[in-house]
Parts: sequence; structure tokens; C-alpha cells
Amino acid sequence: MIPFNKPYITGKELWNIAQAHALGVMAGDGNFTKQCNSWLEQRTGSHKALLTHSCTAALEMAAILADIQPGDEVIMPSYTFVSTANAFVLRGGVPVFVDIRSDTLNIDETLIEAAVTSRTKAIVPVHYAGVGCEMDTILDIAGKHNLLVIEDAAQGIMATYKGKALGAIGHLGTLSFHETKNITSGEGGALLVNDPEFAERAEIIREKGTNRSQFFRGQVAKYTWVDIGSSYLPGEIIAAFLYAQMQEADSITEMRLKLWDYYHEVLEEIEEAGKLRRPIIPGFCCHNAHMYYILLDSLELRTSLIARLQKHGVNTVFHYVPLHSSPAGQKYGRVHGKMTHTVDVADRLLRLPMWMGLGKEKQNIVVDAIIDVLG
Repeated sequence: MIPFNKPYITGKELWNIAQAHALGVMAGDGNFTKQCNSWLEQRTGSHKALLTHSCTAALEMAAILADIQPGDEVIMPSYTFVSTANAFVLRGGVPVFVDIRSDTLNIDETLIEAAVTSRTKAIVPVHYAGVGCEMDTILDIAGKHNLLVIEDAAQGIMATYKGKALGAIGHLGTLSFHETKNITSGEGGALLVNDPEFAERAEIIREKGTNRSQFFRGQVAKYTWVDIGSSYLPGEIIAAFLYAQMQEADSITEMRLKLWDYYHEVLEEIEEAGKLRRPIIPGFCCHNAHMYYILLDSLELRTSLIARLQKHGVNTVFHYVPLHSSPAGQKYGRVHGKMTHTVDVADRLLRLPMWMGLGKEKQNIVVDAIIDVLG
């Protein structure tokens, strides 16, 4: 009746796909891929944007560009999707998990420096729910210890921190266009190369370790294998679909913000009654309404609410099992300090339906069910 997510179609996607076929380039890096890359560079201010088949692929490219070697440590939150850690573990890296802030649920920047060791190579802030981490402090720490900053901005398209686009602030950034994201291609992602030092190698890694892009620009007489890499670029049909979404990104964001604001308005009284906590957005962040979540008093209450909402035909989900408590997290990573907020939030957070076309009528059904359970 009310799904958690429903991918949005602008109406231009199928036409773009037909045009991609007509142009005769289907394997990737055709006209639509180039238009997507240009759009990202213009909208984020990144030095170079490279479309990938997923945000996971972009993170793997970032790990290669960071020259992660076995034993190198990478500081990140535990409250994130597995790809944040996996990309570095695949290179032999060791995720070092630190706690999150209780307000934004982003990595606690005040805990990062104490986690730095002689093996630390990078910091990976994750912009949870499209709300920016405290990037000024993180960049200061990175500069002091000569570390790379790789932003996991999977949820951050069209969001900013102090006027700067998420993903375009650190040395490298990654974006997702998965079907649950604000603009989507089903699967898809992008690597934002903000430090020009990495631009040439990023192209090579993305093209299976060859200098193919340089060949097509006439910079080399033939292309050959020059570095490690893999097939990280998406097919042209994916790019054609995505470009239709990019063209409507402003209106999509505006409409999502209206949905987010309505949830926020009607849940205010319930928060004031002490029944739940709404999201907190710092004044220096402009979020993108990627998700609307609530924090409940206990795991038991969340379980009860999920069941009651299902009876009303409403599908809600909770989010991550903290990586540090997972079997692979315990095998490949380590924890620095206490994980108080991470553990607490993982048990109490609930994501509400959020998709284009949801509307106030359906949102009221969701809210009425919440009131029914919480009183």
C-alpha cells in the first residue's frame, strides 16, 4: 500500500535510452556518460567526475588511488553501509571504527585524531542522510597528519556543507545513484576527483588499467595496459537514464524537501511529548531530504511500531547493523574507543517512506500509525 521506496521516473528516460542506441555507443563512455560527468563537475565544482557502475566501484577506485597497502589503516564510522569498509579491506586495509555524533549520526570529528597511528592512511567521513560531516575539522586533522580524505557521499547528491557540495570537499568523493537515492539509474555511482593529482590515474584505473581515454583524445598513439584497474564504467543505457534524472535534479530535490518538511512539521508535537526524536540538521548544512528517520526509545518499541505499520500497509525499515559488530568487521577491522552512540542508534532508528509522489495523504497514514503506537 505504501512502500518504503518507489523509484521515480521523470518521463525522459526511455527517450534518452533510444537516443543512446541510435548513436551506436552502448558499452559506456558515450555521449550520455560525458554529459553526466560534465553535469557533476558543474554542479559540485569537482575537478573531474567519472561515472561508475556503483558507489561501491567508486570507493574501490578511491582505495586504489589512495595506494592502500596491507596493514594500512582507514578511519571511518561503523554506522555505514558495508561498501565503505569493503573497498579498503579488498586492498588489505584495516578499517578503524570510531563512534558517531548523537545529533547528526555522522562520524564524531572529535574522536578522529586520537585514532590516528603511524599506519593511518586516510579518513573516510560518511555524510549520513545527506547531512554534511564537520569537514573543516576533518580536513585540519588530515592536513596535520598528512592523510587523505575520501568522502562517502553516497546519500549526498545536491546537499552542501558551508556552501560546498558533499563529495567535492575532500581529496576524493563518491556518490551513489542506486534506486533508493534521490536521483537514480537503478545502480550507478560516480567518483569525484577533487585533487588534480589523481585525475589521470583515476581514468586509467576506471578503464581496466589502460590509457584508453588518452588514446581517444589523441594523447598517445595506441592504448595499452599501464596500471592496475578494473571495468568500473557503466553502460551507456545507465548513463542515458541517469542524465534524464540529472536534468530534473533541482525539482526532485525541491519536492523531496517538501515531503521531508511535512514529516518534520507533523511529528514535532510527538517529539515535544518525548515519544521520539526527529532528525537534527546543523545550520551550516543544506540537506537534500534523502531520508526521514525517527529515533524511538527502545528496540522493543521500534519492533512493535514496524509491525503495526505493516498492518496499516506501511513498509518501514531500520538501517545498518554496525560494521564493528559484524563477523567481517571483527575479522578485518578494529574499534577505537567506545561505540556508545553507534550501538544506541542502530537499535532505535526507523526510516519512514520517502519517495516522489508520496504526498500528504499517505504521509498522514504513516503518522497516524505512529501516533496509534506511541500514544
